[in-house]
Amino acid sequence: MSKVRIGVIGAGSISELHLKAFANNPEVELAAICDLNEERAKTKAEAYGAGKVYTDYKQLLADPDIDAVSVCTWNDSHAAISIAALEAGKHVLCEKPLCKTVEEALQVEAVVGRSGKTLQIGYVRRYGTNVRVLKKFIDAGELGEIYYAKATCLRRLGNPGGWFSDIERSGGGPLIDLGVHIIDLCWYLMGKPKVKSISGNAYRKLGNRSHIQYLDYYKAADYNEHNTVEDLANALIRFENGASLLVDVSFTLQAKKDEFAVKLYGDKGGVEVEPELTIVTERHDTILNVTPQIDLLTFDFERGFQNEIDHFIACCQGREQTISPVQDGVEMMKMLCGIYESAQSGEEVRF
Repeated sequence: MSKVRIGVIGAGSISELHLKAFANNPEVELAAICDLNEERAKTKAEAYGAGKVYTDYKQLLADPDIDAVSVCTWNDSHAAISIAALEAGKHVLCEKPLCKTVEEALQVEAVVGRSGKTLQIGYVRRYGTNVRVLKKFIDAGELGEIYYAKATCLRRLGNPGGWFSDIERSGGGPLIDLGVHIIDLCWYLMGKPKVKSISGNAYRKLGNRSHIQYLDYYKAADYNEHNTVEDLANALIRFENGASLLVDVSFTLQAKKDEFAVKLYGDKGGVEVEPELTIVTERHDTILNVTPQIDLLTFDFERGFQNEIDHFIACCQGREQTISPVQDGVEMMKMLCGIYESAQSGEEVRF
């Protein structure tokens, strides 16, 4: 088949992982890069051999030589760009989150349905080796009915600042940036049950903590001390099938160290997905901890993005159907927005 001609919209830090993965796929031609900062777009285009540079995404979408786009912009533009791309006849890989509100998600879903094009959401952890292996065990019934999951992603110091901490551009803080990954991972492995109710909390106590010295962390390219997002969010999500998910996530917290853990529990077995894949089961009246012999027991970003991009290209060429479709983005926005709504009202949100 002919190569899929790709345009990347947004040349910030996350685009680097997309560009590397596209460059490694022999079925891809990197056609164009778009960014509001023309010099940044030119630098990336030169590095990856993209022939065209744009500063207006609408001009890129009008280019008939582009088949599909990666949307790597601020969260507040994900919906508008994705809709415009679909209406222009392009396939879309949209970085998470799909958008900022449930209403936007429903608008994108409607356009996907009319367009006949693929929209894939960047839930990259679905494509990790550990998750791909685990999914086979779950689909074969090895864990039985999964009725409880716990997901934690706590940074003691790690508010990236810049657009990440500007609620107008980001839509929220650690919940919408980090929590989206771990909530999605649990929800996906639980079989994507429908949400019944959410009780959530969000706290703004510590800010950017720019006074802290001798401890480095990632900072956005447009870093500043402006901060209008939460430091910490937590929630209990109940599903219609009776299962529940407990989640907590922070940009900064008075904690001894960072914590990252994803665990699921079924009536036949349990699993720790992160920090390393371990399956817990029973055999002959004995509890066993089973460690799969695979290359990567934890998530590897470059490998995960490569798998995600390769899957997207296969979908563009009609060989596969995406495993992270727009409908999943709608359900995710219900969960994220439900947590923020519950935190603001102090009441449980029911669906």
